[in-house]
Amino acid sequence: MARKKEILILEDIKIENVAAEGKAIAHAEDGTVIFVEFAVPGDIVDIRVTKKKKNYMEGYVVKMKQPSEHRLKPFCSHFGVCGGCKWQPLPYQLQLEAKQQQVYDQLVRIGHLEVPEIQPIIGSEKIQYYRNKLEFTFSSRRWFFNDENPDELPESQKCGLGFHVGKFFDKVLDIQHCYLQKEPSNEIRNFIREYSIEHGFEFFDIRANVGFIRNMFIRTTEAGNVMLVVCFYHEDKEAREGLLDAVSEKFPQITSLYYVINEKMNDSIGDQECILYKGDDAIYETMENLKFKIGPKSFYQTNSPQAYNLYSVTREFAALTGNEVVYDLYTGTGTIAQFVSGKASKVIGIEYVPEAIEDAKVNAKGNNITNCEFFAGDMKDILTDGFIQKHGRPDVIILDPPRAGIHPDVAKVILNAEPERMVYVSCNPASQARDLAILCEKYEITAVQPVDMFPHTQHVENVCALKRK
Repeated sequence: MARKKEILILEDIKIENVAAEGKAIAHAEDGTVIFVEFAVPGDIVDIRVTKKKKNYMEGYVVKMKQPSEHRLKPFCSHFGVCGGCKWQPLPYQLQLEAKQQQVYDQLVRIGHLEVPEIQPIIGSEKIQYYRNKLEFTFSSRRWFFNDENPDELPESQKCGLGFHVGKFFDKVLDIQHCYLQKEPSNEIRNFIREYSIEHGFEFFDIRANVGFIRNMFIRTTEAGNVMLVVCFYHEDKEAREGLLDAVSEKFPQITSLYYVINEKMNDSIGDQECILYKGDDAIYETMENLKFKIGPKSFYQTNSPQAYNLYSVTREFAALTGNEVVYDLYTGTGTIAQFVSGKASKVIGIEYVPEAIEDAKVNAKGNNITNCEFFAGDMKDILTDGFIQKHGRPDVIILDPPRAGIHPDVAKVILNAEPERMVYVSCNPASQARDLAILCEKYEITAVQPVDMFPHTQHVENVCALKRK
């Protein structure tokens, strides 16, 4: 007979500070560290412990004894269940201070790197409706609340369209209104949900891998253009065209309408064909005098105004005079490469996704930029000593890798190339600190600038300038 797990409640715990991964930190009476979700410094709470280790515990608030003077009322009705925007109760200034501290902790306290004084974080002008891209998932197994009995609900109320609930890969929270993306994002999503239910579409079951309608992407621009990508698990031409025609007629703002037939075991569309159904093949974002093409698979920073601030810092840190050969590694659609090209002799952009490189080439041509070359492939395979000999030794290297950071082979080639300066842009200060420890074999960090791209989350972008010793 299995032992019943003991429920441990810690009473009257005062939340002390913000911790990593969007959690808060406190201490039990015996001094043990406790990490708590959805808490604000200054709260006095009762905590239910969900994990107990030798040196720390994790838990969640079961009773608010006394709210912090800093605590704000969450603006979203989905707060606490949806895994996003965990810092809604935290005033934005305190969010920025926590992110500034996170950068310091990762680079200095944990990473033991020598850095100059970290510049004050650049906050986001928009703290709601700031994202230009969202993905929503259809599920036949939506998240049920404690006051709901699934057995008493009709089938039409058991499905949902929204975001995955944290720690439950197969559960989707049915989202009514999301504050991350401007309209018509919510209107489009809610229309497609109701249309799909009314027409008996089978929402996807990620456990059994059955169903018809699977997920959808909405991309928007500052100018108001909208791209919609709807993904189906299998083809049903009549049903698919009925939905796409209906949403197109309802929302003339949709300037680019795609669909995907994805029969894989996962929702990613990077290796799938995106088929243009109606409208233009892309939407466009502008930055200074540049225009960037964004297709259904293109990477573009999801907070457009903050992307401009991020790239401006990058260009400033590169300290270009007009004579330099610049390598822009992990170039995406070539946004940074083209943004700095006016102050460089030549820019070489390298990116893993072929479609992104094609967009980069189109963007460069449309922007009348002739000093940028773009190459597609795995960074560690392309960026070799032979490649550098052929295309010129870089004076400046700009790095903007995925969250995992750079491959050790790439770091080795960079060190061998010995550019005079580097600029490392990162969405993960922890992996950035690890990589900088390797690069600092030959380089010193001369400037550090955090940028907040994602208000109400723990995520922070950070830019470091390096100079060869």
